[in-house]
Amino acid sequence: MIASMETVAEGSIEGKQASLLSHLVAAGYVRAEPSILQPSSVFLDLSGEEIRGRMYLTTDGAGAEFCLRPEYTIPVCRDYLASASAGEQASFSYLGPVFRYRPNASGESIQAGIESFGRTDREAADAEILTLALESVAVAGGPSLNVRMGDAGLFGEFLEKLSLPPVWLRRVRRGHMRGQSVAQIFDTGQNGSSSDHSGVLAALEGVDKKGALALVEDLLSIAGISSVGGRSANEIAERFLEQSSLKSGAAVSSEKRRVIERFLAITGDPDDASAQLRTLAQDSDLDLSGALDSFDARLGFIAARGLDVSGMTFSAGFGRNIDYYTGFVFEAQDPARTDGRPVVGGGRYDRLMTTLGAKGEIPAVGAGIWCDRLFGDTGAAR
Repeated sequence: MIASMETVAEGSIEGKQASLLSHLVAAGYVRAEPSILQPSSVFLDLSGEEIRGRMYLTTDGAGAEFCLRPEYTIPVCRDYLASASAGEQASFSYLGPVFRYRPNASGESIQAGIESFGRTDREAADAEILTLALESVAVAGGPSLNVRMGDAGLFGEFLEKLSLPPVWLRRVRRGHMRGQSVAQIFDTGQNGSSSDHSGVLAALEGVDKKGALALVEDLLSIAGISSVGGRSANEIAERFLEQSSLKSGAAVSSEKRRVIERFLAITGDPDDASAQLRTLAQDSDLDLSGALDSFDARLGFIAARGLDVSGMTFSAGFGRNIDYYTGFVFEAQDPARTDGRPVVGGGRYDRLMTTLGAKGEIPAVGAGIWCDRLFGDTGAAR
């Protein structure tokens, strides 16, 4: 259990966590306390079946599957959408346990964070989330952190303006999100297996997604298999369809590939990166002015809140491995940790609200703070 803020000893880990939460609440972020027990389907739908092996699952008497809360963002979003204030501007903070299987570590850890919904001044909201998260760490006595940022929205617009074939558009986006190199993304033979699937691929040529899913489900049903390697039938069908499309000849020109390589290689001081991105856009005859104006406006808001932008790093190749991010993304690392894991991470996820059932788009941005990484070990044993 989390001790109350009135009973914790100053300087203890619990006291530091309480100071962190107090700072967030004082900034106008109302504390949210979503249920620890959550429907598992929402996490599986958004993160894929591969997360199943890291969740703590249970089933009720009616057969419905639930899980212990693996993170806070989705539960906070669900409670907000179910409330009378859904669609209105709202800000929430949280601090409590989350549950995921971690080798050689406890499956329970403490997560803090903030979520901001409904603000249309997106760049200013992005800057506030980043600043407030870093401030709360400092107030709680945490270390100075190294900040790395990216922009999923800018990368998405860049790919759209390149007019890639749809199969490649999905593949490059997914590879970027997973941190793959350009060579890995464009390696059409990389399928994680040495097996020959040419027969299945031939059968799927020209088949739509619905037909492919029906075929894969039938094959798995005949074999008595519900999933393969943690992947659902739908995920397997999508993978086969992608391989079939690539096999049938959809291609990316060498010129466009070089432009993608140049884009993803841009890294360093955010202001310098902005200049490089504008030069690339001009050289490649791509109109990225709207996305880059937003990029520069965000940097201005971050600087206006007292942070040293030049001390941060922008990386065009940086993306967080969560599908719903739509814009600004960032991570902050403790340089004393040896495992390279961030202690703060977040970004903009406007797409998530409609995925969870909102009738219209609701702007959303947030940040999570991993208290065990912040106030616990240095990662040497992980």
